[in-house]
Amino acid sequence: MDHLRRALVESPPIDASKGGYIAEGYDGSLDALRSAASDGRRAIAMLEARYRDATGISSLKIRHNNVLGYHVEVAARHADRLMTPDSGFTHRQTLAGVVRFNSPELHDEASRVVEAGAHALAAEAAHAEELTQLAIASTARIVATAEAIARIDVASSHAQRAAEGGWTSPNITDQPCLEIEGGRHPVVEAALSESGERFIANDLSLGPDDRLWLITGPNMGGKSTFLRQAALVAVLAQSGSFVPASSARVGIVDKLFSRVGASDNLARGRSTFMVEMVETAAILSQATAQSLVILDEIGRGTSTYDGLAIAWAVVEAMHDQLKCRTLFATHYHELTRLAGRLDCLSLHHVRAREWKGDLVLLHEVADGAADRSYGIAVAKLAGLPRWWLLAPSRCSPSWKRDAMPPAESPPVWTTCPCLQRRRSRRSRLIRW
Repeated sequence: MDHLRRALVESPPIDASKGGYIAEGYDGSLDALRSAASDGRRAIAMLEARYRDATGISSLKIRHNNVLGYHVEVAARHADRLMTPDSGFTHRQTLAGVVRFNSPELHDEASRVVEAGAHALAAEAAHAEELTQLAIASTARIVATAEAIARIDVASSHAQRAAEGGWTSPNITDQPCLEIEGGRHPVVEAALSESGERFIANDLSLGPDDRLWLITGPNMGGKSTFLRQAALVAVLAQSGSFVPASSARVGIVDKLFSRVGASDNLARGRSTFMVEMVETAAILSQATAQSLVILDEIGRGTSTYDGLAIAWAVVEAMHDQLKCRTLFATHYHELTRLAGRLDCLSLHHVRAREWKGDLVLLHEVADGAADRSYGIAVAKLAGLPRWWLLAPSRCSPSWKRDAMPPAESPPVWTTCPCLQRRRSRRSRLIRW
């Protein structure tokens, strides 16, 4: 490292072909070549000033390109002064607005600059090859050092995050359990703290006799956050980190499976529901009894009864066949009936309350099933107009009672009084 530090400049250029990466003082001959090239460029600049004085052409310039090299360039209107035989200049090229010349003095200085620059580049290339071979010979030591630094970096970042977030050391066991007290989602918690809000911590206890939690409750109630924070605790614990919880006992997880969110892959011909089913198929075929699985809203991308049947079958498979630790969030309240038959399934819900017509989300996970999903209340929170909210509020109770609206019933929107008033007002405006 000391050798490389002496040999290379602090910030080597990206393009090595132009040189400039060997530090000054590393090679005296290279420094001499660079000095010669630099002195030659200064001599050319002095030559340009002398030519201006001698010819009286203040706009005369000495330029460089890859075709002619260094040359004297003047405007076309001054070219005649340099065309005379005794001027000391040789015509090289005529363009639309300028004429270019050469001179013996300029040729000699340019040759010295080009030669010194070429030798300097060759010397730098030789040093680069030498340093490359030196690094290759030290590969084992470099890799060992990098690995040690990486371990220190990971450990220090984990320690810093744990100290800042009040994390705790988990208890790792080979038992198939996941017991978390006061678990938190670190990313969501950080986002809430920026706005001055407090994250609601929750407990989780999965074990051999209670390995499948069926979680119901309203949208935006915190089901997905609860699932993901449990998975994060397991991953952090097995990576050697402290975890965002008051205490945690984590059984070794051989595979972690996650089926959350909604996304499609239209470029490969996969709809949102197809992607969901592909991911579910991977879980059912690859999960083991030592795995941890989080499932969020299985079966929502198809018809109600097909989706319910799929979700029902997945719950049974997770319980009876795979027998792994599973968190299953759903709005299919019919699935709660499985608690009477599946011994290792327990019901839980995220709490919510209605207060003066508004939904209050408590973000707390409690025992038992939710009474409903509060979908219309969440739609109201989203800002849907009041006249629209009247229609689902009127039809939802009858649909729940009859399972489906009567075939002969009129469209919901035509029976909404508020919408009828809006249409009447519009008709009056059109007549006016």
